[in-house]
Amino acid sequence: MNNIVIDTNVLLSALLSNRGASYKLLSMIDSHKFTVHISNPLIYEYEEILKLKSNMEFKHIDAIINYICYVGKKNKIFYLWRPKLKDIDDDFLLELAVKSNSIIITLNGKDFKKAYEFNIKVMTPKEFLQHIGEIP
Repeated sequence: MNNIVIDTNVLLSALLSNRGASYKLLSMIDSHKFTVHISNPLIYEYEEILKLKSNMEFKHIDAIINYICYVGKKNKIFYLWRPKLKDIDDDFLLELAVKSNSIIITLNGKDFKKAYEFNIKVMTPKEFLQHIGEIP
């Protein structure tokens, strides 16, 4: 079973378009082909960014986030290596990925170059879907 942490930009992309790998990944979130790991800081960021940048009604965003909380595996983070990444707002994603031994799914792989120091893989949604055999 693959463990994953989904960056906020992937969710935003899925909400802005029902085409592409980000949307397909979101639509498979309860497929049992992978386990989505979440933390409080990640959920707070999902809520903040999605409500700020998507065109969906807040009640629909809340429903999506609530479902992610329902199916996602909750993690408490007790250690901090900040700052480690180029964008310090991404450090909590790295901490969650290390804690849960997860692949980081993002559209900004360059921001996670130092993840490899922790043996954490970083993939785009398309790369991950290819990795699990969902797209050729």
